Amino acid sequence: SLQVKNELILGFKEGSKERSELEKALQNLKGKTEEIPCVIGNEEVWTKDIRYQLSPFNHSHKVSKFCYADKELINKAIEASVAARREWDLKPVADRAQIFFRAADIISGPKRADVLAKTMIGQGKTVVQAEIDAAAELIDFFRFNAKHAIQLEQQQPLDSDGSTNTMLYRGLEGFVAAVAPFNFTAIGGNLAGTPAIMGNVVLWKPSDTAMSASYAVYKILRESGLPPSIIQFVPADGPVFGDTITSSEHLAGINFTGSVPTFKRLWKQVAQNLDIYRNFPRVAGECGGKNFHFVHKSADVHSVVNGTIRSAFEYGGQKCSACSRMYVPDSLWPQIKQELLDVHKQIKVGDPVEDFSTFFSAVIDDKSFSRSKGWLEHAKTSPHLKIIAGGNCDNKKGYFIEPTIIETTDPQEKIMNEEIFGPILTVYVYPENDYKKVLHLIDNTSPYALTGAIFSQDKAVINEAGKALRNAAGNYYVNDKSTGSIVAQQPFGGARASGTNDKPGGPHYVLRWTSPQVVKQTHVPLTEWKYPYMG
Repeated sequence: SLQVKNELILGFKEGSKERSELEKALQNLKGKTEEIPCVIGNEEVWTKDIRYQLSPFNHSHKVSKFCYADKELINKAIEASVAARREWDLKPVADRAQIFFRAADIISGPKRADVLAKTMIGQGKTVVQAEIDAAAELIDFFRFNAKHAIQLEQQQPLDSDGSTNTMLYRGLEGFVAAVAPFNFTAIGGNLAGTPAIMGNVVLWKPSDTAMSASYAVYKILRESGLPPSIIQFVPADGPVFGDTITSSEHLAGINFTGSVPTFKRLWKQVAQNLDIYRNFPRVAGECGGKNFHFVHKSADVHSVVNGTIRSAFEYGGQKCSACSRMYVPDSLWPQIKQELLDVHKQIKVGDPVEDFSTFFSAVIDDKSFSRSKGWLEHAKTSPHLKIIAGGNCDNKKGYFIEPTIIETTDPQEKIMNEEIFGPILTVYVYPENDYKKVLHLIDNTSPYALTGAIFSQDKAVINEAGKALRNAAGNYYVNDKSTGSIVAQQPFGGARASGTNDKPGGPHYVLRWTSPQVVKQTHVPLTEWKYPYMG
């Protein structure tokens, strides 16, 4: 059987080979602007609608120059994909999978530093945050999904006397639109790559703010033997892309990661246009969370503090899984508060390229900066909120938000309910014996249900919390932080407003992208039309 292991996460210690390769790759990109076309069929295409990707921590640096595909070009891509579909779908799954194994090997080896450097500069990640995303997670997605696709072929129906049954795992008839977010290079690769492994043709709309790393991944796939028109690289304005794909009769699926309003809009457009489609399109989406850390009085305090600092502030809180609400018993709060403040003083926010001791960098863009700034202003004016650390921001050089810790006296304050996507953590301190009420509160505060964590050394409480929070999170952690899911170890996703919970990174994810055909072949001729009991 096919052996696939999780990619090792490299350490990048002073003097290591990987560190010097990364430093060289970062140096090569310094001050440079990469030109990135749309790729339609086998053709690089430029339109007049020119855009720039800026480095979040140094917004005077244009990382890439790219262009938006217009409606006409998107339709051209749809035609090219539909024309290429049949041949790709008929290719043996092992041949398709081979391309992705090869791409994973290239990212793991010769192109690792390049993809990491583009993720760091373009998306504002630190070394470790780039490594766990653009190397480890992306490599794992390609390898494990290729493996799952091959293994799926072995799941076959029963035969009976005189006949054999075969399940053919066909790609969907039409094209899949992959709409990717900025925050993980790996997610773009997965959204576009996994449907392709399963025999689908894909239009990949990368995020404007992850353009450089996304294009690097696209080129690696092509270099690994992916034929033209199977995945096409289609930067575009969101609404234009959404309107165009949902009005094509060939739409077979949408693979989406992003905001709730955008996902709802796409879903509604699909519903509106149902009469024009040849199939019912499959709509898969992951939409973020309002993730919790629940602390019981029996918790290990140091573990709580370290886990919460990492979960709330790594990558500036811009992970779908980041902790942004925390519930702490009054008996532990003085100690936890003090330790949080002690660590907070040591957190370095800055340029992750020039200074590897940076803990996190700027938020992704001006829109994100304004949103976080709005929350800080809200915290300063709301009678229920008190900023106990941080609270400042500055966008002169980059989009910097200070790591901020807020205490709330109202557990239903909107800051406990809405996703922020910035380095802002709000804490509600509860009377230690009211923990059952708090579990109920956690389950009923926010519309999301993505990730969550409980910290307790008490087995009975752990069991109780597991039942109370059964529907509050799709990825649920006991004595660990709410971030850091690993492909094949913690397949990722949640329900409620967090999405359709298809669990990318798990063995069932590939099933979303196949439309099986069952073939029964009978080897014994039918000699009678009557049944014996009829006489």
